[in-house]
Order: sequence, then structure tokens, then C-alpha cells
Amino acid sequence: MPAEGAGVMDAVRAYLEAGKSRDFAALRSMHSADPAFSSFSDVPPYGMHDAETTSVLEEMRLAAISDYGYRVSDERVMVRGEMAVAAFTLEQSGMLVDNKTFSGESVTTVSRATFVLVREGTWKVAHMHVSRVPG
Repeated sequence: MPAEGAGVMDAVRAYLEAGKSRDFAALRSMHSADPAFSSFSDVPPYGMHDAETTSVLEEMRLAAISDYGYRVSDERVMVRGEMAVAAFTLEQSGMLVDNKTFSGESVTTVSRATFVLVREGTWKVAHMHVSRVPG
């Protein structure tokens, strides 16, 4: 992968690492400042979300998972000037915790992910779309 594309994937991995370490301030700082920021997910609530709603939902989801881990594969990156698209397979795993019953369930999901990034000094996420692979 050319260096510019590798830099884009470095930004994507930094985003995922911030989630893994629950560094919510870092996650927020990696969102584009553009008010057109958007995200879609395969986890309710469905629909298009702005940066603030995305941040709140990410924090809630990550708070409910212990031992979170991820693996990125099948990376494809296209860079055009100040914008880049990263498409990849994202495998996520962890223990889904129910704090009311003090129980947990081990979960692993495989999803297709697309991140659109814009260069605002550094690469920032302008759009995310994650959809689970059936099965």
C-alpha cells in the first residue's frame, strides 16, 4: 500500500485503538469538524447520526463491552487530494456485559466498514458506515 494510503489506515487504527482503550476524548477529536459528519451502523438506533450522537452511542456501546478487541483485514484505500476512503473488514470481539444481572455473553462480529476521512491537519473521520456480515 502506498505511504499515503498507509497513513489513512494508521488514522483508522488510531480511531479503533481509542475505542479499545475507551479514550472517548480522543475518539471525539478524530471526528471531522465539518457539520456534515455522518455515521450509519448495524446496531440500533438505526439511521444517520451526527458527530455528537455518534460519540454518545460509541461511548454507550463500548461501556457495555469488556475485553474489547478488533482485527482489520482486506484493506482498500483510495486517496484523492484532501479526502480518502478506507474500506475494510472489521472483526470485533468482547464480552457483552449486563450490569443488572452481573452476567455476560461472549460476542464476535464480522462487519464491512467504510470510513471517509478528510485532511484537517491530520486525517479526521467524516463518515463511517459499518454493516455486519450475515452468518
